[in-house]
Amino acid sequence: MTSSRELIVEADGGSRGNPGPAGYGAVVLDPATGETLAEAAEYIGVATNNVAEYKGLVAGLKAARELFPDATVHVRMDSKLVVEQMSGRWKIKHPDMKPLAAEAGRVFPAGRVRYEWIPRERNKHADRLANEAMDAAKLGRRWEPSGSTAALDASAARNAAAPPPSGPPGDAAAGAARARSALAAAGTGTGRDLAPDGTGTGSGAWPGGASRPSVPHDGPDAGPDDGLFAAEDALTAVPGGAEASGDFEAEAGVLAPTGSAAHAGSARSAAADATPTATARSQGWAGPDMGAPATFVLLRHGETALTPEKRFSGSGGSDPELSAAGLRQAEAVAAALAARGTIQEIVSSPLTRCRQTAAAVADRLGLDVRIEQGLRETDFGAWEGLTFGEVRDKYPADLDAWLASAKAAPTGGGESFATVARRVAATRDRLAAAYAGRTVLLVTHVTPIKTLVRLALGAPPESLFRMELSAASISAVAYYADGNASVRLLNDTSHLRG
Repeated sequence: MTSSRELIVEADGGSRGNPGPAGYGAVVLDPATGETLAEAAEYIGVATNNVAEYKGLVAGLKAARELFPDATVHVRMDSKLVVEQMSGRWKIKHPDMKPLAAEAGRVFPAGRVRYEWIPRERNKHADRLANEAMDAAKLGRRWEPSGSTAALDASAARNAAAPPPSGPPGDAAAGAARARSALAAAGTGTGRDLAPDGTGTGSGAWPGGASRPSVPHDGPDAGPDDGLFAAEDALTAVPGGAEASGDFEAEAGVLAPTGSAAHAGSARSAAADATPTATARSQGWAGPDMGAPATFVLLRHGETALTPEKRFSGSGGSDPELSAAGLRQAEAVAAALAARGTIQEIVSSPLTRCRQTAAAVADRLGLDVRIEQGLRETDFGAWEGLTFGEVRDKYPADLDAWLASAKAAPTGGGESFATVARRVAATRDRLAAAYAGRTVLLVTHVTPIKTLVRLALGAPPESLFRMELSAASISAVAYYADGNASVRLLNDTSHLRG
């Protein structure tokens, strides 16, 4: 090989907590063929993101030097800080990074290395290596090249053509219908569904029961991760044959009687009752969207004094604070999210219980909290502070109408689920555009979370009554640029069972 040989080095690092458990990844590529020539990854203990990124750079440069000592190197990283500092445009002030930058500068002569910033979605190979190293350390192992799938994943991503955006992220009813038709025409049957990125649909998306809604439970008797809880005694009978779950913070957990307006018509027409009119949607699974999605991690706030009493508590009532139990839940979820290390931004409902929950997470992660009015809970009007039974006694006709139609509002000028769906959908589209490619924690309430899940699935309004959502639970939905959405998780409470 001659000294004119050029190599590409892609490097990344990450910290699950910043500072927290950290690792780096680096790959050396042939610029002509894209072939992976060398990989490096390592868990480095507790460190910051920037330190991990610099260590990834050093490892990548050393791997390139071992292959071709006389090469010229094109470094590509998604760290603006490292790229600008190593290019000499920004000063290096932090004492932890000065020696790392100096070490990187000594691997090759300065004239043989050039730096380029690339978006995160174009640095997936190195990012995957860093995460593999951290995952291995969590299991008490060292990262081994033989066990890595990063090269295969990166190759698949490069070979897949992303379709052009055809509409805002969100509702999937039309795309799902087209996908079902395409699958039927192709004779593929009803096999395992795939998310838009080619992975599985994710864990935790449990369907509700056909005869009654699942039962929320926030106490110590919570069961395993399948979303089923031993709280059947919390059910109360409801006239007309339906049953109530008792979780009325966001909506009464009851099913409208069979044959009511909420069950009439097709799923498509029912969904239209509470779904904002959509612009042109994606062509189902015509092609995978390989761009990094906006991932919303949906956190319901912790308990308030009204939660165990099963009272309506929306945005038109007393705005209660977290109870002592709710504060403990907030700390538990903050610790869990810090351990996962994936949250990059925090956005919260303006209501006190969400702000307190968000603050606990933000303090642990060292992030700021942005307040978003569109994430507030439903206004339950005159029902605020009442139990379902009290509403049944005082406003039976209004309650029946509310249960039968997403367009019906609570007594006294509250919001209908259709109104809330329009507000939440607009908020979703705005945040998905603002945080494309990032993982954002949305701290909000039962109705907004269930609405986001419902719209992502293209499900009808009555599906709101068939989802479990416990206090301080975590759900997740990813939104792709082509309009597809992928529900990744629903009602995870494992962090509350320590």
